[in-house]
Amino acid sequence: DYSVRNVIGIAQKFPDIGRKVVHCRHLGAKMLEILAVKPIHPVAAVPGGFSKPLKTEEVEALKPMAQELLEFAKFSMDFAKKEIFPKYMEAVEKLGFIRSGFLGTVKKNGKPEGAFELYDGELRLMDAAGSFEDFKYDQYTDYIAEHVEPWSYLKFPYMKKVGKISMDLENPVGVYRANTLARLNVSDYIDTPLAQKELEEFRKTFGRPAQNTLLYHWARLIELLYNAENVARLLEDPEITSKDIRKKVEPRAGRGVGCVEAPRGTLFHDYETDANGILTNVNLIVGTTHNNAPINMSVKKAATDMIHEGKYDEEVLNKVEMAIRAYDPCLSCATHSLDGTLAVKIAIVNSQGETIETLCNF
Repeated sequence: DYSVRNVIGIAQKFPDIGRKVVHCRHLGAKMLEILAVKPIHPVAAVPGGFSKPLKTEEVEALKPMAQELLEFAKFSMDFAKKEIFPKYMEAVEKLGFIRSGFLGTVKKNGKPEGAFELYDGELRLMDAAGSFEDFKYDQYTDYIAEHVEPWSYLKFPYMKKVGKISMDLENPVGVYRANTLARLNVSDYIDTPLAQKELEEFRKTFGRPAQNTLLYHWARLIELLYNAENVARLLEDPEITSKDIRKKVEPRAGRGVGCVEAPRGTLFHDYETDANGILTNVNLIVGTTHNNAPINMSVKKAATDMIHEGKYDEEVLNKVEMAIRAYDPCLSCATHSLDGTLAVKIAIVNSQGETIETLCNF
């Protein structure tokens, strides 16, 4: 029932789990506050590094929180595999299904190389068949191009070496995805034991690369488990209290490219400055921008599969929305617009192209 498939519905059906989710969300915010001063819009990251070192007593305070979050991640993975995914496998297999390539970061200094990585590695661009190329993040313009359509406020990145982009559902060209499922697909392995075990099971069932759109949720749980394991591991590293946390930065002319795996996908910041350090050129490609073409394709696939003869209801529309929510998009993050406004107009048309209903916010 779509009317209760929301946060309130979860809290009513599983009150104990609801309380556990809220508590663990609080723990995560508290840990971020200890690490970076503020849980929302942290301020500790500054040009050249970090503004404050982590104290020994703070590390000791963080350890039990990290352990509790690890137990929650293990519980979440187990609960979803037993109580959720088996009941919705038909939707997982079909809803919003498309074929695409994938982009993510892999570790290059590990043994062997190719491990799952979020911060420090090289980018891997994989095609739909599983072939891939690795490259350094400041080479991204050699591998990724951006296309513009008049009907979207977002750009459409695509595989540059293919030479074009096509969002045709039967024969897509140049399309790739980012975010959790992409990160798992491009990685050869995960270097934490629990997450690696889940990855092996995941690949036995869905192959590599896995293409099903709703598998983004399954991938998020594996990634949650990895992050919980990794936090506990990092807190045991004596280097975490090092006071060597910032290098002096002076304004100068140049170009800097930064890249990190944000939750929604690979995040590029590309800046050029003059001799005074004033920005002269900026380009950002955020996670949702990478997924712009795939989101449109998944929505079209879901809509064409479920809307027949112009007949639809709220439950059908809610299922179409599921294809969007799988990508966890942030459209405001991804928008390229000068005035900051985002006018939205949705037209529902029949097979003859006649408009049945129009919704807009302006």
